[in-house]
Parts: sequence; structure tokens; C-alpha cells
Amino acid sequence: MDCIKIKKLEVFAKHGVMPEENVLGQKFVISVELYCDIRKAGQTDNLEYSINYADVAAFIAKKTIENTFQLIEKLAEYLAGEILLNYPLAEKVVVEVEKPWAPVHMPLETVAVSVDRQWHISYLSIGSNLGDKKAHLDMAVERLKQDRQTQVLKVSDYIVTEPVGGVEQDDFLNGAVMLRTLRTPEELLDLIGEIEQEQKRERIIHWGPRTIDLDILLYDQEIVHTERLLIPHVEMANRMFVLEPLAQIAPYARNPLNGDFVIDMKRKLLSE
Repeated sequence: MDCIKIKKLEVFAKHGVMPEENVLGQKFVISVELYCDIRKAGQTDNLEYSINYADVAAFIAKKTIENTFQLIEKLAEYLAGEILLNYPLAEKVVVEVEKPWAPVHMPLETVAVSVDRQWHISYLSIGSNLGDKKAHLDMAVERLKQDRQTQVLKVSDYIVTEPVGGVEQDDFLNGAVMLRTLRTPEELLDLIGEIEQEQKRERIIHWGPRTIDLDILLYDQEIVHTERLLIPHVEMANRMFVLEPLAQIAPYARNPLNGDFVIDMKRKLLSE
């Protein structure tokens, strides 16, 4: 991926753990790498297809001056997020914040923190079989859209499916959602947990009825195995109510465990 670099931008601002640092201020030196596709800008000589580095530099200076944080870790994290949210062509950003006047009382040139942040693609399964099912799914999608760190790129049609698991209950309405997000998998899990709680999701009966159910199916090509989270979703390849709407919006998304396309997983399940 192409890269635009801003090196050693000096900004006088008020960040630090010591109270006097928040009052007197000091110099910070900020470097940024913006990863984006600038091929068309190079071919056309048109700034419209690139990122205006002068504008980004002024943006960084403004955000650094108008905020006060204790940690340069927080400043670097904040700047990385704000740049990605405000400059749509940027897919990834590396931000380094140097603090050459850090009060460490030792001979050194500078202390610095560097963060590497980028947009991620994730796919969710959504379902409901209580109350106004479509309204529940629509509210979940709208709530995802309201999250500042998440963009809803595609939503499948909603399909009616029979419940699985042997519990007698009403049919489900299921769909799939494609997201672009700055959240980590764990942070995305926290978000969908909040959405489920807001819609009064109760986990009383395993495989039982629910107002809303959101599951992370894929997150880039990452494999995640923690106590809270398994990605790709362990039952994804065995559930037609997951694969049918997912194949509608992402037929060639891959399972990172074996490289299978979603469309192939669907065909295989249909043939069984």
C-alpha cells in the first residue's frame, strides 16, 4: 500500500502526568504515516485522489493543542483514531509522538510512543424470534451505524428460518452485516453485547428464543481463540441461516482456518 509521511511535526501543547506540564506546556514532535491508495493521484496529478498532507498536519496540530492528556500513549491513540475517522482514504495510520523534554532527569534525546491502527472488515450474523423481529434487527443495524468507530457497509436481506437446537419456539428472522471498524475483536464483542442488553436479550435457555442475537463470524483473516471469543465462529459452516445471508453480501469471504469461500461452504451444506 502507498504511504504519505509527515515527519517530525513540532507542536507546543499541554500533555503530561505532572500538573505543571498541563499548565506550562512543552514541545511534542509528531510523525505520521498514512497508508492509502494514491495511484490515481499519481496518474492524474489531481489532489482529489490523495490526502492533503498540509491539511493533515494542521489537523494534528489543532487536535494536539486543544486537548490535554496525561499520557502520550493516549495522545497517540487519539490522533490515530481521529485521522482514520476524518480522512476516508486512509486505510491505516502509524502515529509516533515524541516528548523530548520529558521530566525524567536523565540524559536522553527523547521518549516516544508509536501506535499502528487501521480499519478492519468484520461480518456479523444477526437474528431474532421474539416480538417485532424485523424491528429488532433494524434497531441492531441502526445501533451499529451510530457507533463512531464502526461503519455498516452492507446488510443482507432478512430471511425466515426454522429454529435449531430442539427448543420449541417461533421461527427466526436472520441476516448478515458487513462492517468496517476500528474496534478490536474484543471491543466489537463488547459493542454487540451492549446492543443485545439494550434490546433486553436474556440468555435463559440455551438455543432458546431471543429478541436479538448478534455473533461475530469473521474479522479480517484473523483467528481468535480466547475464553470470550472464537473467530471464525465455530458453527458458521454448519448453519444455513448464517451462510445464506452471508453469501448474499460476501460470497468470496474466506474462512481463515481452511481457506473455504462462504459460497463454497453454502454449496457443501446444501449438498449434505
